[in-house]
Amino acid sequence: MAGLFDLSGRVACVTGASSGIGRRLATALAEAGATVVGVARRQDQLDAWLTEAEAAGGRGLACVADLADLAALEDIAARIAEAGGAPDILVNAAGLNTRQAADAVTAEGWQRTLDLNLSAPFFLAQALVPAMRARGWGRIINLASLQSERAFAGGIAYGTSKGGVVQMTRAMAEAWSRDGITCNALAPGFFPTELTAAVFDDAARAERNAAQTCIGRNGKLDDLVGPAVFLASPASDYVTGQTLFVDGGFTAK
Repeated sequence: MAGLFDLSGRVACVTGASSGIGRRLATALAEAGATVVGVARRQDQLDAWLTEAEAAGGRGLACVADLADLAALEDIAARIAEAGGAPDILVNAAGLNTRQAADAVTAEGWQRTLDLNLSAPFFLAQALVPAMRARGWGRIINLASLQSERAFAGGIAYGTSKGGVVQMTRAMAEAWSRDGITCNALAPGFFPTELTAAVFDDAARAERNAAQTCIGRNGKLDDLVGPAVFLASPASDYVTGQTLFVDGGFTAK
């Protein structure tokens, strides 16, 4: 049974590996046996993640890059492959939430949000798929959101991008699953990260969110480890085109 979740010999690329959900997932895949190339803009934070991954017994490599620069994605994909070998697993965890009210959204903020949250995951995957196809095996895991399904105040740009992630995941599955490449998404509920600091800094708001779940609490980053390793491993061979909400039942109520 353990072999179903073993990632030994696999190479994974995790974007947004410098903090939050991306960092925890990058460490989790390293703990499961994969060589993990972490991609983010901040070298110092990537260095801190590398120390964490190595302390957990994994192997990590760093690639500093700005994924919102779409013109650079082919070069970034090449640098990822040079660092650790062509990835078998891609986790698109980098993200941006400007938290602007609809009347205050700017064209620049809207475009950067869509570029990082939606366009970059697609074009990075497109660049890495040929090597997965040649091996007949690959895993693409996108990060969706509660806002893929629910509208929150100040979230029109972010919610639009994350709604697109769900449909993009289905379309990726349709395009590439026959080549042995499964494509799924994780949709986290409320987890304490840099991106959600405004939520967790307000204790009353955080408690209201916890009360809206079926379980009765907000998420802990470790709650994402099992679902991520499942979707990255042979255990999920016949799962594709799906979005798994890891939200304590928030969307069930």
